[in-house]
Amino acid sequence: MRAGMSLAELGELPAVVDLITAGKALGIGRTKSYELAQSGEFPCRVLRVGKTYLVPTPELLTLLGYPGGAGRPEPEGE
Repeated sequence: MRAGMSLAELGELPAVVDLITAGKALGIGRTKSYELAQSGEFPCRVLRVGKTYLVPTPELLTLLGYPGGAGRPEPEGE
């Protein structure tokens, strides 16, 4: 299984992230992330902008257990 992202990395994400970054946060590899997005089975909403797949960060954070996604995780030690 791939390593996910630390709380510090999650807290620094912009409003939307590319599919690869979202996959990394979920521990999903690049190829599987694209397969899931193309089949409509990625675990959260994916926006298609031209040829680019984007994932709204609040939805990703909610999926990871941060209710509402609005309260960004605090980096460890703060």
